[in-house]
Amino acid sequence: MTSPATDFQALQPGLEGKVQLVVSEEHTAQHLGSGAVRVLATPQLVLLMERASVAAVDPLLPEGYRTVGAHLDVQHLAPTPIGFKVMALAELVEVQGRRLTFHVQVYEEPLDQTQDEGELVGDGTHQRVIINVQRFSERIAQKGIKT
Repeated sequence: MTSPATDFQALQPGLEGKVQLVVSEEHTAQHLGSGAVRVLATPQLVLLMERASVAAVDPLLPEGYRTVGAHLDVQHLAPTPIGFKVMALAELVEVQGRRLTFHVQVYEEPLDQTQDEGELVGDGTHQRVIINVQRFSERIAQKGIKT
């Protein structure tokens, strides 16, 4: 087995991940219970940011290691209606041991194809921690929960 420092050398600032979604009823604040309007819900915005962060780094981790969310500081800046496509982008900006910090943003797809980017609808930072899945599962089992 290699040392953790060797295991995680591929994780360097500048790594990026992205995910896309077409907003449907199931993604709305009204459906999720986080509000009374039929627009992209903040919990769904956060989920997209987390998924983009996972896409940036988890595929580079050695077998048996993954990341888990640890901290979020997010602003939901604009409403996105049903039928609009959004893209979440995550950039790894800092690596401190097992703690990874990302700059995360969510954009609407531009309606005008001459634009490079659509409207910024979410912006923030997200931290994830690298875990050993087996040790993590053992810790959960000690609490009496099966994974």
